[in-house]
Amino acid sequence: MSVLMDTYRNDILPELRTKRGYGNVQEVPRITKIVVSSGIGSDKDREVFDEALRTLGDIVGQRPIITKAKTSIAGFKLREGQNVGISVTLRGQRMYDFLYRLINVALPRVRDFRGVSSTAFDGAGNYSLGLNEQSIFTEIDLDKMKYTIGMNVTIVTTAKTDEEGLELLTMLGMPFAT
Repeated sequence: MSVLMDTYRNDILPELRTKRGYGNVQEVPRITKIVVSSGIGSDKDREVFDEALRTLGDIVGQRPIITKAKTSIAGFKLREGQNVGISVTLRGQRMYDFLYRLINVALPRVRDFRGVSSTAFDGAGNYSLGLNEQSIFTEIDLDKMKYTIGMNVTIVTTAKTDEEGLELLTMLGMPFAT
C-alpha cells in the first residue's frame, strides 16, 4: 500500500470526520483521480511528440493517450484529427504514488520554490497545477532529454467547496504558499 494512501486512511480520514462533523465516512473528501496532461501542439515534429509520450509515461508509470483536435482551425494550421497533446488519468494506488512523488520529491526540486498557489481551485474543490518542465522528476534521465515539455496536473476531489479541498490537500502535505 502507498504511504500516502495509508496516511489518508489511518490519520486524515478520522481527523477530518471529527473536525468537520461528518456523519458518514462517505462524506469525507477524498481524491478520486489525478489527470496529467501536456499540450504538444501540432504533430509536425514527430520527434518532440514521441519524446513527450516516452517522458510522461516514465513519470507516471502508465502509457499516455494521444488527444486529437476535434475541429479544424485554419488560423492555427490545425486539422481535425491531428495529434495535439497527451493525457494520463491516474486512479488508485498509482494516483497516490504519483502524488507522493510530486509533493515530496518533484516540487522541492523546482528552482526558487516557495510553495504552490492556494487559489488554483475551481470552485468545486478540484486543484490544478502547471509545471514548466519535466526535469524536476527523478525518473527522467537528463542526458537523454532533448526538449522541455510542460504539463498540467489536475487533482480531482470529492470536496464540495474549495475550503474542504484546501484542507484535504494541506493535510496530505501539499506545500501551499503562505
